[in-house]
Amino acid sequence: MSANEEVKCFICGASDNERVYLPCIHSGENKLVCVRCLPMLIHGVH
Repeated sequence: MSANEEVKCFICGASDNERVYLPCIHSGENKLVCVRCLPMLIHGVH
């Protein structure tokens, strides 16, 4: 990520001051997902 690029979860939009992030690749792009949204990616939305 570049220095001027905002760090936020690609699902919920939470900033890096609010959550811990993990890197992932989605649709061929490097993205960040917060630990709150990770279960949704693993298990799907019910």
